[in-house]
Amino acid sequence: MKTSISTILICTLILISCHNTNSKKTRITIGITYQNLQNEFVINIQDAVRNKAKELNVKLIEVDGQGKAENQISQVENFLALDVDAIILNPFDQYGSAPVVSIANREKKPIVVINAVVVNLDKADAYVGSNDQEAGRIAATYIAKLLNGKGNIALIRGPNGHSAEIQRTEGIMEVLNTHPDMKIIFDQSGNWDRTQGLELMENWLSTGKPLQAVIAQNDEMALGAQKAIEASGRQKDILVIGIDAIPDALRAVKEGKLCATVFQDARGQGALALELAVKLCEGKPVEHTNYIPFQLITKENVGK
Repeated sequence: MKTSISTILICTLILISCHNTNSKKTRITIGITYQNLQNEFVINIQDAVRNKAKELNVKLIEVDGQGKAENQISQVENFLALDVDAIILNPFDQYGSAPVVSIANREKKPIVVINAVVVNLDKADAYVGSNDQEAGRIAATYIAKLLNGKGNIALIRGPNGHSAEIQRTEGIMEVLNTHPDMKIIFDQSGNWDRTQGLELMENWLSTGKPLQAVIAQNDEMALGAQKAIEASGRQKDILVIGIDAIPDALRAVKEGKLCATVFQDARGQGALALELAVKLCEGKPVEHTNYIPFQLITKENVGK
């Protein structure tokens, strides 16, 4: 039986097409849900994730949890409908955002948790962040040094129940418990927000109680508190320290408005989280827990 030249050509083209389809590397798609993109530190994480995704030719699907764990859960369900290859979770709440990890496990999707923790962190494929107890210890130790172990302290916490709030408080209290002459006289959450930090400080200053220092669990709240202190004319009397080393805080340290901040490497966290997610998609082994150290930033080393 004779085969026509046209039939041979068609078969050849089909074979070539199939070969190209099978050999072409599929572009990895990663979905990431951020806890709240109103926070400058989280924006810095986002910048690093985007830069690393561009470098590795990864397609990103990004969403903002807007400070609500339930948003993050529904967003990850949408990721699954879009058949992402992996998920990165920047959790808002250690309990409320935990179902995201369970959902990823159920659907056998690799998941990397970044910056904050969830109660089922052991079920995630990897975690990238910093030891928040260390940040609390660094901040409280520096304040204790400047005050020679004596004075009244105002503590401005992150959102109640947030893993960083819990761990930074533990680190702060670990240090203050060794200094019986240092007392916390004001203690409230400012929800990572600069305006709330300012309002809390205005209320506390209005009581007339003597105050020597403010430990804020992030720079946004520290900057808000500092603004209220400056407006009251007590800039020279009350020390303020924050955590994260965002650009505004670094400027404030240079100008002597904040006594210090504690550097948390947002860009390092974002880049590493993306790298680990890609490795997981490629079936490569990764370390489960990846800590990036904190560092005290004062007027002496802020230029670095």
